[in-house]
Amino acid sequence: MAQDIRNIAIIAHVDHGKTTLVDALLKQSHVFRENQQVGEFIMDSNELERERGITILAKNTAIIYQGTKINIIDTPGHADFSGEVERVLNMADGCLLVVDAVDGPMPQTRFVLSQAVQKHLKPIVVINKIDRPFARPALVANMVQDLFLELATDPEQLDFPILYASAKAGYAVASLEEEPKSMAPLLDAILRHIPPPQGDASGGFQLLVAALDYDSHLGQIAIGRIARGGVAVGDQVARIERDGATTSHKITRVYLFEGLARKEVSHAEAGEIVALAGLEKAAISDTIACLDQPEPLPAIDIGEPTVQMTFGVNTSPFAGREGRPLTSRQLRERLMRELQTNVSLRVQETESPEVSLVSGRGELHLAILIETIRRENAEIEVSRPEAIIKLVDGQKIEPYEHLILDIPGDAIGLMTENLASRLAQMTDMRGEDNGRVRLEFKLPTRGLIGFRSFFLKATHGDGVMNSVFTGYEPLHGELKKTRTGVMTAAETGIAVTYGLNNAQERGITFVEPGTPVYEGMLVGMHARENDMVVNVCREKKMSNVRSSTSDIAIKLTPATVHSLEDSLDFIADDEVLEVTPRSLRMRKRILSGDGRYRMNRDKARAAS
Repeated sequence: MAQDIRNIAIIAHVDHGKTTLVDALLKQSHVFRENQQVGEFIMDSNELERERGITILAKNTAIIYQGTKINIIDTPGHADFSGEVERVLNMADGCLLVVDAVDGPMPQTRFVLSQAVQKHLKPIVVINKIDRPFARPALVANMVQDLFLELATDPEQLDFPILYASAKAGYAVASLEEEPKSMAPLLDAILRHIPPPQGDASGGFQLLVAALDYDSHLGQIAIGRIARGGVAVGDQVARIERDGATTSHKITRVYLFEGLARKEVSHAEAGEIVALAGLEKAAISDTIACLDQPEPLPAIDIGEPTVQMTFGVNTSPFAGREGRPLTSRQLRERLMRELQTNVSLRVQETESPEVSLVSGRGELHLAILIETIRRENAEIEVSRPEAIIKLVDGQKIEPYEHLILDIPGDAIGLMTENLASRLAQMTDMRGEDNGRVRLEFKLPTRGLIGFRSFFLKATHGDGVMNSVFTGYEPLHGELKKTRTGVMTAAETGIAVTYGLNNAQERGITFVEPGTPVYEGMLVGMHARENDMVVNVCREKKMSNVRSSTSDIAIKLTPATVHSLEDSLDFIADDEVLEVTPRSLRMRKRILSGDGRYRMNRDKARAAS
């Protein structure tokens, strides 16, 4: 077993500085040339990650420090992508738990630490952002120690070093009295406290697939840590699936991680994190083993999804105008392909062959999938997310969340009033030194759906919300309706100023003049509870010269534009969202106003 390797995962709550810390370690190890412009968030190479400022996919990199190779796994911090954390921790022997010096431990901090504790990873705590205003590193260190006391299963897990850092400034110190210089103290701590990988170097080859990649020339690439033995180019190996089925493959390439790149090698030994080519149809949790000893490793245990929604073929009158409309077969193939790498996702068939039921860890988890498909120039149709309700021993149970809000003090009333209608129970409230307030709630996941949009508007973007799944509890209570009725287009055409002006007398509009609309498309929100059909394509009749120029004086209120998450939060059960590469259109499932009237009438008769 090679002793000059350390395998570590960097884990933390979202926005606590994991990716910035990886940047600092890469720069400290001189991976880049002196004059090379690398910028920030080097590991967030995905376009969506850079746009949203979050890590979505776990990634591997490696640095050399004092003759020791340190394999680093950067993991997501958002709770919706916790499946990524669960699958990659199998490759690590230790972890860096990064905690913000202002925020302290947050819900996802508890989750990722509990996962690391269960896998007996050796921890190093990094109190990050100590140069922030209102930083309280000493207090946060005590809070982290309390968290370890609560979660530890072994006395040895309570013996861990604490370092203080500013990843953005590029330094770490072992104590607050030290003069900050570089990241060397953290790298030294990794060499001292993280054990080298364990395993039988002389036994038959064995590796658990923890991640997948794809190369247009080599095909699928499987990534994992070698648990036993070694592997070389040309080796014949067995791929053992979860159900025990075994197939034979030939290894065509072996890669090790080096900086941001992969280095092709002829062979690799136990303890190394490798990328292997030649394994067609490999899936996460498959075991790759030598043909002589095809023994499977324990499969990766991934938590169950909590939110579901339907993905369907685009049935809009505008289908095919702005992208590639997927057939039911193409849509299902795309979703099945996503299952190969998105381990927290579930896909089920429905009564309609054109619609699939997709389940994930949260709204954002599913929204990222929708946005990814959209950027592939495809068109789809999706429903509103809803919490997954289970029936256990004759009782309905539902997922619950722990919600933490960091808001200005004047927003307390708005938050508590809105969350009360969502069946939330306040569990804690405390003021901060900077004049802000931290509120904590326990509430069902169904109550959290749609809250993010309200939160951003109510705090004018000056608030932070975080939530994490805590478990299932009995279903009880009904949510109060938080949305008024909507205005739907009466006919297909182009929205005009005159028609939109009439609509704005009755509510808020969602489209600007010149926007193509179709019957049943949502064009605004009604001020009253009932839905209303409006003709936004209606033009003013020109009876004389004076009236023909009067439209110039009409000034419309700017339309409310919904993002993807806003749209998913806004639509009701009888509505769907049409997603194309260029547009997001909310619409009724039944486009015809007469059809909706007959359906509602029949429902009322059946109820009576």
